[in-house]
This record gives sequence, structure tokens and C-alpha cells, in this order.
Amino acid sequence: MNPDDIFKNIISHSKEYGFIFQSSEIYDGLSAVYDYGQMGAELKKNLRDYWWKAMVQMHENIVGIDSAIFMHPTTWKASGHVDAFNDPLIDNKDSKKRYRADVLIEEHVAKIEGKIQKEVDKARERFGEAFNEATFRETNARVLENQAKADAILARFKDALEKNNLEEVRQIIIDCEIVCPVSGSKNWTEVRQFNLMFSTSMGAVTEDSNVIYLRPETAQGIFVNFLNVQKSGRMKVPFGIAQTGKAFRNEIVARQFIFRMREFEQMEMQFFVRPGTEMEWYNYWKATRMNWHNSLGFGQANYRFHDHIKLAHYANAACDIEFNFPFGFKELEGIHSRTDFDLKAHEKFSGKKLQYFDPELNQNYVPYVVETSVGLDRLFLAVLSKAYVEEKLEDGTTRVALNLPAFLAPIKVAVLPLVKKDGLPEKAREIINLLKYDNACTYDEKDTIGKRYRRQDAIGTPFCITIDHQTLEDNTVTIRHRDTMQQERVSIEQLPQIVEEKVSFKKALQGLMPG
Repeated sequence: MNPDDIFKNIISHSKEYGFIFQSSEIYDGLSAVYDYGQMGAELKKNLRDYWWKAMVQMHENIVGIDSAIFMHPTTWKASGHVDAFNDPLIDNKDSKKRYRADVLIEEHVAKIEGKIQKEVDKARERFGEAFNEATFRETNARVLENQAKADAILARFKDALEKNNLEEVRQIIIDCEIVCPVSGSKNWTEVRQFNLMFSTSMGAVTEDSNVIYLRPETAQGIFVNFLNVQKSGRMKVPFGIAQTGKAFRNEIVARQFIFRMREFEQMEMQFFVRPGTEMEWYNYWKATRMNWHNSLGFGQANYRFHDHIKLAHYANAACDIEFNFPFGFKELEGIHSRTDFDLKAHEKFSGKKLQYFDPELNQNYVPYVVETSVGLDRLFLAVLSKAYVEEKLEDGTTRVALNLPAFLAPIKVAVLPLVKKDGLPEKAREIINLLKYDNACTYDEKDTIGKRYRRQDAIGTPFCITIDHQTLEDNTVTIRHRDTMQQERVSIEQLPQIVEEKVSFKKALQGLMPG
């Protein structure tokens, strides 16, 4: 099955099983805004909790806050968002569709890189274990030709962005013969900048002085609270402040399901360090965050680092952790060395000192900052897209399953009485009461046991516990494992330990710790 069909199936599956719904669907929906259903809310919460525990609970020098969505409007002037938070947009005159010019160019380069990868894959298949990828990339004529083409486009694009030369950005699109995905034509307008912030008014009278913004990122809430947290928590550099929360961007080109939305959730951590040590910490957090993503078990080949073509105005180093979505490698998390830009900017605009006294150096300074920022919705989509499988079974039937890491599964245990009589439902309720204090459980007595198993596979439930007449005789049950579909007979007393060992965050978190 091709990636487009898989992606369509994932979107359909998300609605059918209560993971994601189109917002305001009964009113024909709201573009690029989605609601999380009963299963989606649980999976999203578990992802958020895993990030929080790994980032805050496991680090003694990182604390968490929850800042307000509304902030003083000068915040966004200081941060640069009022003047510089723009996307370069271009319209196709035939389809009337609008696109981000940078995305069109990056996707064109990605196609060239895809050709290179095909050559590499064919050579690997041809030469087997003797294949040396590095040597092949350095010597193969077609690979070198395509790599030179990609490098030239990116170098030209980077130069145009740095000079804010929108005419050159359009010319790159023309020269690369990039066509509109809808009309197939090359009839493009000029490239224009569009500010992405949502504005609203505060108070009873709508005047310019009352204009405020919905926050486009959660980081600024951390920066303006830097001293509050440092002093109240007696924090010593290096230390971090983390938070999760909603952010809002008026994305003109919002597509690919929940990958790019107008209302989304971020999980960010700003790590404050001594000036001059930022690159050491930047590399530390690159490795640490990649390790966290790999702990989800979807394979290292699905992740890669991508250095930014153009650095943001506040950064001296920046990269993305990209994930192999069904529509290709795209940004999942950003890691940035933000220098001292943010705190100094807020010092300037607020007139308040935002400095740290370092007792070891016996001096004040404005700390440098290393940021890690991951989109929770994109992380949700990444997990969903790799967990979704359509398996052909030995009996010729097909099952759809979500092979989620057990500690992330929305429902940990499904308790299923074999029949709806003879005291089996009552016994099933006893087992739910035994397990529900530590685990999300569900009870299901409708349809055949096979159909019930399939329903639980489809939402990713790791364990199904079946109660039958033998249960009433010897206090044992059948426990079925989602991934293997194997069943075993165990005593009810063993259930808490069996389930806990598989679904607890503890084992996953222990795997993140060095040593």
C-alpha cells in the first residue's frame, strides 16, 4: 500500500475509533482545527506525561510552570514576533491555491534527495553486506550530480532568505520549474510576507491600545518568568524551565491532518546556561532529545537531524529532529541555541534587569538559552502513523492494530466476560475494580470474543482479560497480549504485577537514564 493510502486510512481510523474529530463537524467543520476524542485525549495525555516526567521529574535542575495564554502585547514586540513572525506566501493564479514558498522549495529539494536515496537503496540491494554507503555517495556520478543540484538550490535559497529577497525566492521556484500540486501549472504570483499572529482585543472598548495577541509560542511565558522562577526556586545556572500548553498561529497553508494546525500544543524547555557553554549544552540536548524519541521504539531510521538553512534572528545554532511521516521526513522537534537574545530584549523593553548572579564567578550576567521545543500534535501523529498496522493473519483475515508502546496506550486493560450471564459480568467488574486505580480499564460484553479482541487491537489496548466459567472455579483468567495475540492462563492475583510491568512509565524512564 502506498503512503498516501496509508495516511488516508490513518485519518479514517482516527475518527472511527475516537482519536480525532474535525472541529465543529456538524457545521461542516473549521479548517485546520481538530478535536481529540475519548481515545485521542488519553493518548495525548500519556505523551504529555511521558515528556513531562522525562524532562522535569527526571532532572533535579529543571522545573515546570504554566504561564497564561494572554500576555502583555509588548512581549511580542520584544520577542520580534510583531515585526518578523512571517511566512513567505505565493499563489498559483490557475488553481487560486496559496502555498508557503519555502515549503515548495524544500519539497522540491526533498524529491531530489529521494532520487539519491533510491540510488543508494538499489546499490545496497545489489552489493549486500559489501556495500559501503559513504563511498558510494562520494563516487557515484548520478548521486553526485543530484547532490550538487540540491546543494546549489539550498545555497541560493539560504542567501535569498538571509537578504529577505522575495523576488529571488520566486525566481528559484520558476527556475526549478516547480508546479502547483493542484493545477499542475507554473503560473505563480509574487511572493509576499504574512504575519501569523492572531490578534484580539481586551476590555469593553475595541481600540488599538487594547489589542493583544494569542500567543504564537509558549517560550516567552518562560522568559518573562525567568527571575520569578530563579529566585523563588533558588535555582542555580545551569537550570531549565519547562511548560506545555496551547499556541496559536494563523497558518494560511494548513494541511496534512494535524501536522500543521492553527491551534496546537507545544512542549518546550528553556535551559539557561553560562555564556560560552551554550554549544556544549546544545549538543547535549540534541543527543538527549533524540534518545527520548528513540525510546518510543519506532526505529532510529525514522529520525534524523536537519540543520536549519537560515538561522532565526535569535539563534547561533539550530536544528530539527525530523520524523519519517507517511508524507516524508518533516520537522518534529526544534533544538535551538537562542543566545541571550530573549532575556536582553525583555530587559530593554521592560526596563527590568533579567540577570543572574553567579557565585562561582562572582559576577552578574544574562544567561544564554538552549531550547527544546516539540509539537505535541505532531508527536501524536508520528506515534499514530508508525503504530498503525494492517496485518495479514495465518487464517487469511486481516486485522488493524495500533502497536503503541504499552505505557502510552489510551486503554491499558480490556476486561471481557465470555458471556453476559452466570456471574461472569460480576466477576469481570471485580477485576476492573482491582486494576482501575492504577490503569485505564474498559469493560466490553458485546459481540463475539473475537470481535471484541479486534476492537481492542484497533485502539491499541495491550491486554485483554477474558473471564470464563473456569474463572469462577479456580480464580484464573485468560490474558491476551495485543502484539503477539498469544494467550496465557494466569491467576487474578498476578494481574496487577503483569500489567504494571508492561504499562508503567518506570521502565521507559529508566531506559533514558545514563548508566
